[in-house]
Amino acid sequence: MGNIFKVGICSFGMSGKLFHAPFLEAHPGFELAAIVERNNNDSRELYPNSKLYRTVEELCADTSLQMIVVNTPTHLHFEQAKLVLQSGKHMVIEKPFAITVKEAEELAALAKKNNLFLSVYQNRRYDGDYGAVKAVIEKGFLGEIREAEIRYDRYRPTFGGKVHKEGDMPGAGNLFDLSPHLVDQAIQLFGFPKALFADLIKMRDDVAAPDYFELLFYYDRLRVRLKATVIARESTYAYTIHGMKGSFLQERSDMQEQQLLAGAKPSLESWCPAPAAPDGLLHTEINGEVTRSETTSSPGNYMGYYDDVYKALTGQGPNPVPAADGIMNTRIIEAALESVKEGRVINLG
Repeated sequence: MGNIFKVGICSFGMSGKLFHAPFLEAHPGFELAAIVERNNNDSRELYPNSKLYRTVEELCADTSLQMIVVNTPTHLHFEQAKLVLQSGKHMVIEKPFAITVKEAEELAALAKKNNLFLSVYQNRRYDGDYGAVKAVIEKGFLGEIREAEIRYDRYRPTFGGKVHKEGDMPGAGNLFDLSPHLVDQAIQLFGFPKALFADLIKMRDDVAAPDYFELLFYYDRLRVRLKATVIARESTYAYTIHGMKGSFLQERSDMQEQQLLAGAKPSLESWCPAPAAPDGLLHTEINGEVTRSETTSSPGNYMGYYDDVYKALTGQGPNPVPAADGIMNTRIIEAALESVKEGRVINLG
């Protein structure tokens, strides 16, 4: 494949084990060369040819590496990302890019100054269900879109044990954990909103950070609502899109995470099965005829992200998720916190 980039990852928790290491190992343009585990040795059995480091500082000091994946808890992103960029290495960084816009902009400026590649990991752009929604909108089946809702429903009624996600600390809570997925998809589909209103609460008694959010995006003649909850034992459609010609409803049906948890090995080719039954409903008018039909999404492939990263690094394509996208996402998070604090709609300019 030509150039092979040696890559290190900053953590071997869930994201490292599921979303980064298997894809870097399987892609012919990357070599998974180093992994950080502070206390454990879990990576030795799966990736024995990689180096094991105990700190991110040691990882950054490895001059053989060309790219590092920052996949540590959100509150650590800024300082560790600075270390990566100051060590002269390209970087993939997990969402959210940073806790504040100031931090995000500083990292983007540092990458530009050092002529380094920086990409924010947004794997949900490569979900099959999102792909189905994107295709329906782009084909114009619904006409002008006037209303949309994107949900991320889970049933986790008690504390999950991860303090950095649910504790009383910067970057905790579902506004930082899940909203970056939905915000990114909304901006990809509809553009950056003109204003927003936000609601955040704690639904569970045993967590410190808000586990429910609702964001309302304002456009000229479009409203987009983003929601996430942890008490949905029974969930509804993840995507509800209404246009002047019709409606499209799409389940959250992408199976990649479940397949990876079960031990599936990803590849550049399609490796995840398609939904076993229809997972969407299209009710619209085509060529003057009203039609209502069930639809089935195609399988997604998170390998598409790392393949796009490789193409960008080798001058064959654009950065799939540039720093500017991460900054926009962080702007939304900051504005949502301001909206909750002041109880009003925030103008985004």
